[in-house]
Amino acid sequence: MQTLSEQIFHLHPPDGLFDDTVIRTLRPGLGPDARRALVHRAVASGEVLRLKPGVYCLAPGLRRSSPHPFAVAAMLHYPSQVSVETALCHHGLLPEAAEQVVSVTADRSRTFVTPLGRFVFIRVPCESLRAGVRVHEVARDAWAFVATPLRAIGDLVYVRKGVTWERDGLRFLLESMRIEPEDLDALSFEDFDEIHDSIRSRRTERYLDGLRRELRA
Repeated sequence: MQTLSEQIFHLHPPDGLFDDTVIRTLRPGLGPDARRALVHRAVASGEVLRLKPGVYCLAPGLRRSSPHPFAVAAMLHYPSQVSVETALCHHGLLPEAAEQVVSVTADRSRTFVTPLGRFVFIRVPCESLRAGVRVHEVARDAWAFVATPLRAIGDLVYVRKGVTWERDGLRFLLESMRIEPEDLDALSFEDFDEIHDSIRSRRTERYLDGLRRELRA
């Protein structure tokens, strides 16, 4: 019989990522304890990396390509979307790549330190988690929810509790975040209303109001 990692390899999972559902499908005759023992042996042998309980990745020598960090984030915590500095880097608005993947969620905040990197999920209370969010194909057959630049700025202002439009204005984005003026001038306000009305924070709403007034003046 093939090993668990061999069976999973032949399923061609995107970049080697898989979860307990795949194991149950491959070994339907095994009970929960036997499946846990099977996974434990695969992890102990170095053929499988455990990212969190129930979420795994094939080891580098057994997968066809490395998983995209955004795809890993989507597997680790659902529902969520890549946002704040990570999304702004993805869109080319920040000058350097982020050292960790940061997403927002309507659920509780969590951090996962995995063999594939550090993944942070920050709670942002909102009426619609997907307001101002798009699906991006981040790698072949790998998709992830990513905040638009405006939504990422809204989430960032919410997370930075001391930031207000009245005190910080554009300086927060231009000086603290080092976003280029021409990139701010090109900012799309297509989803402004749904983003503005979704994030449950008067401080964030006022910042977005000020940002639109300033950039459209």
